[in-house]
Amino acid sequence: MTDTGAGSGASGPNGSRAALDRVFREEYGRVIASLVRRFGDITIAEDAAGEAILAAAEKWPESGVPPNPGAWLTTTAGNRAIDRIRRENQRENKHRAAEMIHDDSGPEPTGAVEDDRLRLIFTCCHPALAPEARVALTLRLLGGLTVPEIASAFLVAETTMGQRITRAKKKIAAARIPYRVPAAADLPGRVDGVLTVLFLVFNEGYLASGGGVPIREELSAEAIRLARLVRALLPDDPEVTGLLALMLLTEARRAARVRGGQLVPLDEQDRAGWDRAAIAEGHGLVRECLAQNRPGRYQILAAINAVHTDAPSADTVDYAQVVALYDQLRAIDPSPIVALNRAIAVAELDGPEVALALVDPLPLEGYHAWHATRAHLLRKLGRTAEAKAQYDAAIAATGNTAERAYLTRKRGELV
Repeated sequence: MTDTGAGSGASGPNGSRAALDRVFREEYGRVIASLVRRFGDITIAEDAAGEAILAAAEKWPESGVPPNPGAWLTTTAGNRAIDRIRRENQRENKHRAAEMIHDDSGPEPTGAVEDDRLRLIFTCCHPALAPEARVALTLRLLGGLTVPEIASAFLVAETTMGQRITRAKKKIAAARIPYRVPAAADLPGRVDGVLTVLFLVFNEGYLASGGGVPIREELSAEAIRLARLVRALLPDDPEVTGLLALMLLTEARRAARVRGGQLVPLDEQDRAGWDRAAIAEGHGLVRECLAQNRPGRYQILAAINAVHTDAPSADTVDYAQVVALYDQLRAIDPSPIVALNRAIAVAELDGPEVALALVDPLPLEGYHAWHATRAHLLRKLGRTAEAKAQYDAAIAATGNTAERAYLTRKRGELV
């Protein structure tokens, strides 16, 4: 467990609450993965982790935050899980669960990598689960995202997302899906779902959908760490390499992305604040992908980011190349999100009027970035009243505090 050092000054109810929130964000995935490995049951792991967090909320304001709060949560949750299993052992159909406490048999093989969180991802991304359920369940268990946050990321109702997650957990239990990284021969068929999950975990860290923090560094770092592990398993898979490159080139800009509590768009960022080591590594990985000549979604997205990070200034970005790359991406992924991002690049190349004609028909009325893009384009066209309305819609649709502050400022500049 990571020692957050919270014991050095987080005193009082407010300090302890803030420390607990931070520990929850940083440690939840580790705690859950450790409990699932130990007890083999996702429901027991979640319930025990929840009880441990409640216990911390009661005790820490009085006793202070322990020096290693993540370890405290894991130990407490483990004890609560054992208590629960022992209680349920009184029921006739719970004998097998109780045997987990004193099981002298050898452990089930865990796969090629001894990493609890990577095994958890492969469990949640098993082919027996529906694709949307795989991603949602992993975001819930690994990242500790709430059901509303996950629903917002998928643009679906909270009740729909809650049902998906519940069904996925039941399916894992009923099908006895093993908690392990697959054998080498089975990895290629399982990796696509894992990459999707890692990408969405990274995105939630890079631009948090809620929770009062604009950026969740621990989620981005964890996604990158796990992507490196997957690449070690599949070093010749260009999409794995492409995803790692994409993450590194995006994460390289994190320090310049928020200033004074407001989001800073790419074209306004101070490039001197970008992480040049991460950019160099990302560019090297993109070149590896190009040499293999097997283009895929993450490789193209990484290449787009490489164009942006290679330019010395926002004015020198080769937008013709960016649009051409988005054209390649549309052939693979003809989604409205890709079309929206392409239109943003088209605006730099052909002007706001052409871009707006591409944006308007997209079925993204519930997506804050669609409204923000329309507001930006309408602003450039001098259609102030319409731009204000779009800023209002974007502000209402985003849960990210830094993004909301930026949009509020831009709306306030309109007269």
